[in-house]
Amino acid sequence: MIQETIRVLNKHNMINALTAFMFTTTGPLAIMLSVGTQGGLNGSDISSWIFAGYALGGVISVLFSYLYKMPITFAWTIPGAMLLLYSLDHLRFREVVGAYIASGVLITVLGLTGWMKVLMDKLPFPIVMGMIGGLFLPYGLKIIYAFQEAFWNSLAVLGAYILLSMFPRWAALIPPVFGALVAGFVMSLITGNFHLRQLPASPFVHPNLYLPVFSWQAMLELVIPLTITVIGIQNAQGFAVLKMNGYEPPVNASTTVCGVGFVFFGLFGSVPACVTGPVNAILNNSGTKETRYAGGILFGLLSFLFGVFSPVVVALTSALPAAFIGMLGGLALIQVLRSSMVEAFSSRLSLGALTTFMVTVSNVAIFHIGSAFWGLLFGLGVSRLFERDGLKI
Repeated sequence: MIQETIRVLNKHNMINALTAFMFTTTGPLAIMLSVGTQGGLNGSDISSWIFAGYALGGVISVLFSYLYKMPITFAWTIPGAMLLLYSLDHLRFREVVGAYIASGVLITVLGLTGWMKVLMDKLPFPIVMGMIGGLFLPYGLKIIYAFQEAFWNSLAVLGAYILLSMFPRWAALIPPVFGALVAGFVMSLITGNFHLRQLPASPFVHPNLYLPVFSWQAMLELVIPLTITVIGIQNAQGFAVLKMNGYEPPVNASTTVCGVGFVFFGLFGSVPACVTGPVNAILNNSGTKETRYAGGILFGLLSFLFGVFSPVVVALTSALPAAFIGMLGGLALIQVLRSSMVEAFSSRLSLGALTTFMVTVSNVAIFHIGSAFWGLLFGLGVSRLFERDGLKI
């Protein structure tokens, strides 16, 4: 495998892989750190999450890219992280892990039986996008709130992001979120807002293993939204990107490995595995179709190394202002938030989507069950009552 990969690896694959790696280790990492910190997780918990989300995801990416000769990559799911933030204020972390494992079993069954497509055809996409928009909106607002806490840092971050985004040729070489990260880091040093306490004694991760607790409350609140998020949104995006570029993605095999990966990711404290849409798009940015899988392999190897050295990553990022990390996360999500709003409110189910969005963004738990679940339920109910012509169910 190594010799074959080196033989077909060219400058296009290398640049695409490095760009995809920078993308996934800047904005998404900022989201992970922000969610973990606000959810009350300590540095050891977050290091373990990074290990599973990146290192284990990297291994799966290498195997699938090589076996199927296409740049198909896997990582932890951002919407899953959003659900974690909404749940940790009333659920124990071990209950959340139990819900991860239950979701993994369900997704594995759906992948093995082929029921996935049948179920997803029944769930209205605008309603799902309303839920995603509700989960992502608080992070989009962090772009605004950051100016209250760290004005100069925020100005540098936003200025770099806008400048790179205005020039597509620059953005193709330097992802805007990565440029924003560098600008914010430099400004943190200049303003004295970088406070590095000490680096870990060992740079290598010592991942935690969590004993799951299975509670009905966590099952009802998390299993359905997580399953829908991975199968109906994240994987669907990744498969669509691959099909757009002339590949025939292994849908059932990918779904099954996401389900099994759910279990292993969860045991180490990470949110679930999914097929990555944005990363697959970056890896297909240029180069010949037949050799692009080498970029997927290189991306997977870089992700693996990143996960193994996660304690150093956590120590360095914890030294940065919280507002800076939150703003980076908001910038990384802004295009996804925009797309979810367009999909939700430009359809014949806009009232149901609006209901889902409002209930989800309220973060109000009913019977100790989080708002994402109720958003889906109420949104479907409203569309059933007032928008029947647009429903397939």
